[in-house]
Amino acid sequence: MPDTAKAGFMQRQYEFAAHIRDPEHKRAPDNIEDRRMGIYRELFYNNIEGFLSNSFPVLRTLMDDHSWHAMARDFYARHQCHSPLFLEIPREFLNYLQQERSDRADDLPFLRELAHYEWVELALSVAEADDAENRGRETDFTAPGGDLLDAIPVVSTLAWPLSYRYPVHKISPEFIPATPAEQTTYLLVYRAPDDEVGFIELNPVSARLLALLQEDTKLSGRQALEQIAAELQHPNPDVVIDGGRQILQEWQQRGIVLGMITSHQGTQTTKETA
Repeated sequence: MPDTAKAGFMQRQYEFAAHIRDPEHKRAPDNIEDRRMGIYRELFYNNIEGFLSNSFPVLRTLMDDHSWHAMARDFYARHQCHSPLFLEIPREFLNYLQQERSDRADDLPFLRELAHYEWVELALSVAEADDAENRGRETDFTAPGGDLLDAIPVVSTLAWPLSYRYPVHKISPEFIPATPAEQTTYLLVYRAPDDEVGFIELNPVSARLLALLQEDTKLSGRQALEQIAAELQHPNPDVVIDGGRQILQEWQQRGIVLGMITSHQGTQTTKETA
């Protein structure tokens, strides 16, 4: 194909795609029947909009048709996706909300937080586990017996801590908060061994415990809880340690804690019982 013909063909492709993405502002290529263009306009948009509706069901339920379709069409027209995979569309939509979309008068105040929470469930359901890497930290990885306090709990890489200003896990058509909660909402979203995605609402202590175990893979359960007790200036650290033991046991039952490392080079773990 001659260069001039190739350039002309590419130009028509750009015009065709631009019109499908934004028919209100981009004219269709010349000499193409509008009825035919309409089929493409409807087909392409409906595919994207349907995927968004299925990926963000709570958000879709809370928005009226006009507001929802206006947002979906703005995303469709303006956002430049960086992946051809349909499973990446929710991530691209979240990027659009967080980085490109300006606030609108009729936006839900928790729009971005709710979208993130709904995206996490999908992302975690298809995430690849790195637990083999966890097991490679030490040869003395054991599951599931042993003492979670005196050993080093191994937290699954499919356990994701989240924090929000709004209680996003409770939002529904029956509960639409107008202002942020007085306290931060801490959540732990995880994928269990049976591949089911679940969540646990955390309090500040359990949220801190999870953060410490994920940040420092050399801490025993007891060391992490002793640090929390010191941070809280708790008058009776054993209360914090006993409560932490119960938290770790529940996490192990749910597959959030995979097992434990009973020895670690250079790390001393106490053998006292709470």
